[in-house]
Amino acid sequence: MYPKEYIQFLAHFHGDRDYFECHEILEEFWKKSDDQSKDSIWVGLILLAVSSYHHRRTNINGAERTLKKAIHIFTLKQISLPKIGLDTKTLVPLLTNQLAYIKKGGSYQSFQLPISDPYLLKQCIIECEQIGCSWNTPSNINDKNLVDRHLQRDRSSVIQERMDAILNKKGND
Repeated sequence: MYPKEYIQFLAHFHGDRDYFECHEILEEFWKKSDDQSKDSIWVGLILLAVSSYHHRRTNINGAERTLKKAIHIFTLKQISLPKIGLDTKTLVPLLTNQLAYIKKGGSYQSFQLPISDPYLLKQCIIECEQIGCSWNTPSNINDKNLVDRHLQRDRSSVIQERMDAILNKKGND
């Protein structure tokens, strides 16, 4: 009923709070999906994870900027939210409050997305158990492997893709 990548995203978002992994999982899924538009609901979720990652690292500008974009997408796609098991009436106000909290300089706090489908919630809790975490666990902000996860990844493929794109653009000019 729901894509496994989405369930994995939610398990990481609410379980181990590995927002970097949330981004990675859903970005791969989005790239393979039929709807690769920048205002896809999947992009909204990716931006939400990125915002949470930035907020936890005290990158307030990054957290604010990406959360604004996520809210914009969720507002445009409100009709699609029930299709992915999220409560339409609660999500945008929750994130708007989160944005106001970030703007006021509020320190990072874990939060839950309003999952309205009990089946989805059950699948996410099972997924949490499979990845070795518990549902709705607060983030461990002292875990540098979690907080600074982006510093640990191998970016060689990303760098190569960018170089290839630059070379292709120069070849087409």
